[in-house]
Amino acid sequence: MILRNFLSINLLCWAQFSFAQAPPEPGRERYSMDAHWRFALGHPFDTNQDFTNGTSYFSYFAKAGYGDGAASSTFDDRAWRQLDLPHDWAVELPFDSTAQHSHGYKATGRNFPATSVGWYRKTFTIPATDLGRQLALEFDGVYRNSKVWVNGHYLGTEPSGYNSFRYDITDYLNYGGRNVVAVRADATMPEGWFYEGAGIYRHVWLTKTNPVHVAPNGTWVTARVAATTADVTARVNLLNDGKKTQTCAVTQTILDAQGRVVASKKQEAVSLSPFQPREIALQLLVADAILWNLEAPYLYTLRTTVVVSNQEVDRYDTPFGIRTIRFDAKEGFFLNGKPVKLKGTNNHQDHAGVGTALPDELQYFRIKALKAMGSNAYRCSHHPPTPELLAACDQLGMLVIDENRLMGTNYQMQEDLRDMILRDRNHPSIISWSIGNEEWGIENSVIGARIATTMQAYVHSLDSTRLCTAGISGGFRSGISDVVEVMGYNYLGNGDVDAHHRRFPEQPGMGTEEGSTFATRGEYATDARKHYAAAYDQKPRPSFYSIEEGWRFYAERPYLAGMFIWTGFDYRGEATPYLWPSVTSYFGMMDLCGFPKDNVYYLRSWWSQQPTLHLLPHWNWPGREGQPIAVWAYSNCDEVELFLNKKSLGKQAVPRNSHVAWNVNYAPGTLEAYGYKNGRQTLHEVVKTTDQAAVIQLTPHKAALKADGQDLAVVTVAVADRGNLTVPTANEQITFSVTGPAKIIGVGNGDPTSLEKEKFVEDIQKVAIQGLQETPVSGLAEGVAARRQNQSAAWQPAFVKRDYKNLAAAYRHQGSFELPADFVNAQVTFFYNSIGKEQYLYINGQELATDLKQSAEGNVIRLAPSLLKPGHNTIEIVATPLTKEHDWDVVNTNPGTIQVLTPAAPWKRKTFNGLAQVLIQTTKEPGTVTLTATAKGLKTATLKLKAEKAAARPAVL
Repeated sequence: MILRNFLSINLLCWAQFSFAQAPPEPGRERYSMDAHWRFALGHPFDTNQDFTNGTSYFSYFAKAGYGDGAASSTFDDRAWRQLDLPHDWAVELPFDSTAQHSHGYKATGRNFPATSVGWYRKTFTIPATDLGRQLALEFDGVYRNSKVWVNGHYLGTEPSGYNSFRYDITDYLNYGGRNVVAVRADATMPEGWFYEGAGIYRHVWLTKTNPVHVAPNGTWVTARVAATTADVTARVNLLNDGKKTQTCAVTQTILDAQGRVVASKKQEAVSLSPFQPREIALQLLVADAILWNLEAPYLYTLRTTVVVSNQEVDRYDTPFGIRTIRFDAKEGFFLNGKPVKLKGTNNHQDHAGVGTALPDELQYFRIKALKAMGSNAYRCSHHPPTPELLAACDQLGMLVIDENRLMGTNYQMQEDLRDMILRDRNHPSIISWSIGNEEWGIENSVIGARIATTMQAYVHSLDSTRLCTAGISGGFRSGISDVVEVMGYNYLGNGDVDAHHRRFPEQPGMGTEEGSTFATRGEYATDARKHYAAAYDQKPRPSFYSIEEGWRFYAERPYLAGMFIWTGFDYRGEATPYLWPSVTSYFGMMDLCGFPKDNVYYLRSWWSQQPTLHLLPHWNWPGREGQPIAVWAYSNCDEVELFLNKKSLGKQAVPRNSHVAWNVNYAPGTLEAYGYKNGRQTLHEVVKTTDQAAVIQLTPHKAALKADGQDLAVVTVAVADRGNLTVPTANEQITFSVTGPAKIIGVGNGDPTSLEKEKFVEDIQKVAIQGLQETPVSGLAEGVAARRQNQSAAWQPAFVKRDYKNLAAAYRHQGSFELPADFVNAQVTFFYNSIGKEQYLYINGQELATDLKQSAEGNVIRLAPSLLKPGHNTIEIVATPLTKEHDWDVVNTNPGTIQVLTPAAPWKRKTFNGLAQVLIQTTKEPGTVTLTATAKGLKTATLKLKAEKAAARPAVL
């Protein structure tokens, strides 16, 4: 079954190398592709609304290089919206009561075809000097069912929204010229049962290498630790994408955190056949090894250097950590030989204001918030995470369960599992691979046992250093529960954990999900009408346990490695126990913004050594004078004494892993608590009745920002009284503006029933020219005169029956377009594409352009409001025709698109129970960033932040 002394070892890494390094690595360059994309919504089945993709005679599945419509390199996307990645278009959409409850009622899915498909396009240049190198596009994640083209060449489809994937584009590029990548994402069909966003919500990269190079995710570092020495095995998978055999030398060098060499070894004369990977393994000894741990997560770097003909052709850096891990069936989990109780949380990738498109700094913000609560473990629920999350866990000291998305053993599912493990197995933070979660259809069957057994064997063919787990909730009786290496108990109420352990005494176990309590931050009376759940820790249902009950159960059993609470943060969707208009969950220890609910302080009391004393609820209860109110204290003190307006209400001993409580008849004033340790007063907590809201307070999570275009300030917005006490019942509308080198990217407040916007972006309507007709004329002059005199003509559909061997000298064209009634508040631009060698343009009979020469790039013409009218507008074009040299040549027949751009509304958000949040992201310019917050009847607040000069990521702009 399970070996108690199963040897689990070390590890770690981040992507492939850090962007903190200023110069590009020799032979290898990696560039961000996040900037300057164009975006537009498409359609899952209406090809006209999907930019005619897949409608040409030779579509992309028929012939190479025939990507059509928006996939074509010649497609005109100038009228599309401009944006940077990561991007989640779902979070920008309105809420709709008919949308999916599980996905937070955002208007995506089968009932919303017009907002469920998105197109992205980016134009970039590749230097001529790159010819002869290998170039690849790397996507950290696209939600979902993405198709990718480069220069009209179809590259492939990735069904999952969570897998990282790459395409070699070496042979498809225009070296020294213009290139276009197009991505179509289809979020019509969900993949999970929680909010998942939509679009390119993770980073995109361009990697350039020599034909002889380290394979993608091609290193694996393991270590055996004895006393103070680590015996490191450094494996590297090499590729030769050239056309002939090459001989290279490989050097593996271990650098400490200061960049000093601590070990190095070289292998000469490595023969590499074309397109045949070869693995090289070298042993290196690290004396006085510093072990990675939770308090001091020390990272080394493995530098792999490849040399051909005395020239370095590749350098590949792999951050890693040296540590040992072990799950024990009787004593729990061990890190570096010491017992560690897992104090974990489950989390989705979702945050207020940005949805699933989290900037990197937000990953660090969230992990720091969990660590401050005392948490030491993170379960990726229920899919592989973004690489930056794992980097944050590595660097901050957070243990991780890395989870597979879909349980199964067919080829595609094994490939997905393989890609996850190869990408992530160097991270020291990862302690277990989760092969599934709550697979009710197979959990208690022999089929489930077979699948789990096969998956575990497959995992160990790729990583022999970690055990597998799975979250089981359909009873702990048979099937997967019998064979999984580390039993994952999802909720105590679903079975008898102790009985299962007695049945399988050699099987380690942990609580992969526990709690699922309902709590609304700052609310202390359950109100079913308002969809508010009191923030006291209560059993969510008769068969489920409270956070306190769950932790006491796991804390009291040494054989259980620990537990993972459902969840660390609220997330969109699964708004149990309510339906519309609740749009986020109630499970989090923190809300969607990361503001702590009261359970955070319970956990901090017993999960950390930080002295803690916290009182709940707030003390603003007008109209309840004299009525009893439950007052709780969370503390790790020995005793707590409570006072109301200086009168003692009694001292109570604090039971271990529990709390103390009083019933207090409400009177406005001051509620105070004193905490005692070993008989001495050590802590003091005060909760006061506040005055009315008077001022706005702005507090950033850090004072200085990096002007790198990536860094972020998470700003807490609080409404306070004149004494600067946060008013816990204040729900005020705040308007925000920012000046200087930064932009607002999202707002939130943690209210699970709020239907306010989190994004304020410009609205773009793309108006097509319809019903284009033509008639031949003897020349431009005649056509212009005929148009001026409004002469009648024998009109016929434009371009349909043209004889390109017998063209007229010129053609008159007429068509129309429809403008919305409110276009006067918008900016209207005509992105014109030449349909002639020379042309004259008129709108509603008024001259727009004269003697306009053919332009391959097209023309951008701003349309004055005086030219236009709501509803029906006419357009006329007189042009000398484009010609064909060959019958199969394609000439442009689309005169372009009219863009109606309505500027974004001012950023605003109500506070919820006194708090809101603003996310501010820097540009690449240093300077002073000023955030201003205003509200009716409140004193305006101004926050100034310094954006300091910093190196930006190497990027393809």
